[in-house]
Amino acid sequence: MPLDPRVKRFLDILKVGNPASVFSMSVHQRRAGMAELMNLNGPPAAMAIIEDRVLPGPAGPLPVRVYTPPAIAAESGGLVYFHGGGMVAGSIATHDSIARAVSHAGACRVVSVEYRLAPEAPYPAALDDALAALNFVASHAREFGIDPDRLGVCGDSAGGTLAAAAVQAATSHGAPRLALQLLICPILDYGATTASRREFAQGYLIDAGTLDHDLVHYLPPGTHRADPRVSPLHAISLPAQPRTLIHTAEFDPLRDEGHDYALRLERAGTDVSYTCHPGMIHLFYGLGGVIPYARHAVEQMGREIRAAFA
Repeated sequence: MPLDPRVKRFLDILKVGNPASVFSMSVHQRRAGMAELMNLNGPPAAMAIIEDRVLPGPAGPLPVRVYTPPAIAAESGGLVYFHGGGMVAGSIATHDSIARAVSHAGACRVVSVEYRLAPEAPYPAALDDALAALNFVASHAREFGIDPDRLGVCGDSAGGTLAAAAVQAATSHGAPRLALQLLICPILDYGATTASRREFAQGYLIDAGTLDHDLVHYLPPGTHRADPRVSPLHAISLPAQPRTLIHTAEFDPLRDEGHDYALRLERAGTDVSYTCHPGMIHLFYGLGGVIPYARHAVEQMGREIRAAFA
C-alpha cells in the first residue's frame, strides 16, 4: 500500500526543512537531532512508579530506569529494553516515551538500559553493557518486581541489534532463560544489500548515509560487519529461541532483514510472530504525536506481550 497520509505529510515537512547531510554532522548534532525527533511521541503513558537505579557494569556503574505501569501485580512479567539511535545517539531520556508505552501496553515492568555509546565507547562496549544488564536483572529479577520465569528482552532499531545478540548469547550459554524477545524495526545486518535497503535508501527518515555514518563511529578498524555480534542475522546457527515478536515497517530500509530473521528463527523451531506495518516508516512507533497509527501498533505489541507472559 502507499505511504500512510500522515507519514507522507511528516516526511514532506522534513524535506522542506532541508536537513543537512548526516556526513556533515558532528556526533553532538546527531544526538541533538535524535532528541528533538523523539519529542514527537505525543503524551506519555501514565506510570505508577518510575525508578532510576544503577547496576554494576563492565566499565563501572550502569544506569537503568525501571517502569511499573498502573494496576500491576507485585511480581509481573518484565522486559529489559535497549533503545535505538545507531549506537551513537539515544538514551534513557530520549526513549522514555517508548519504554513507557511498551510497559503500559504490555502490562509489564520495563528496565531501560543506558548502555555506552560510540565513539566514546565503540564496539563491543554497548553489547557488553547489554549483556551485563540482562544477566544482572535475570539474577535479581524479584528485586525488580519481575517473575524470573517471565523475563524478556526488547529493543528497537540499533537496540534491536543488542537485544537479538543478547538473546543469541543467552541461548548459546543456556542462561539466562528468557520467555520473550520483542524486536522493533531492528538493525540485524549492518552489511545488508536487501531490496528494502536499496528501495528506501533515501527520503524515509533513516537513510543509507545515516546507517553508514553511525557505523563508522561504532565499529573500530578491523571489525567485520558480518560478525554475528554486530549483525545477528549472520549467526552461523540459530538454535530455537524464546517466543519472538518482530515488528517492521513497510517503508523502512531495515524491513527485509527483520523478515529474513523471522524466517531463520522459524526454521530453527522458534515460535515467531512477524508483523510488517503497512504504510509506515522507521521509528513510526515512537512518533505518535504526528503518526496516529503508532498507538495502534503499540497496542498490538502490548497484546502480544501480555499473551506471551500469560
